[in-house]
Amino acid sequence: MNRSRTALVLFAVMMLALACAAQNQPRTPARSIKGHFASVNRQLLEMAKDFPADKYNFKLKPEMRSFGEVLVHVASGNVYAAKAGRGEKANWDELDAKNYRDKAAVVALMEKSINDATSALNALPDDAFGKSLEPWISVMEHSAEHYGLLVAYYRENGLVPPASRKSSGGAN
Repeated sequence: MNRSRTALVLFAVMMLALACAAQNQPRTPARSIKGHFASVNRQLLEMAKDFPADKYNFKLKPEMRSFGEVLVHVASGNVYAAKAGRGEKANWDELDAKNYRDKAAVVALMEKSINDATSALNALPDDAFGKSLEPWISVMEHSAEHYGLLVAYYRENGLVPPASRKSSGGAN
């Protein structure tokens, strides 16, 4: 083997070893919370962007929230988490869904609430998660419950949720 090829093979082996070592690191509470928080919010934002705009007012039953109203409710949880994560006095105050009348407004709200909460989460030192996992666990659980509800909105409209489409590796 010539020198440049040997160097390339050695580099590839070193990169593979580094990747394997990174995968074998224990998952700390901080890494776990940050990863799960990002995952559930990524899926919800994908739904917010994907669901047809003309169906944002769809309700499974008249007494339930519409698709768009559920997303505003989820964003309320992210707003709460951002405030609590920054150490501000925080109550879970509902945002008024009437202020977010269409898909574009709801998507913008979701993006902002996710970015604000993620910034607050990432600003916390890792050792903070050894003391308490709140508000992050509660908000993630809440968001995941509503993710499941929004799947029903998709199915009732004859649509396949993004995470269940074959192109995303999910099952229909």
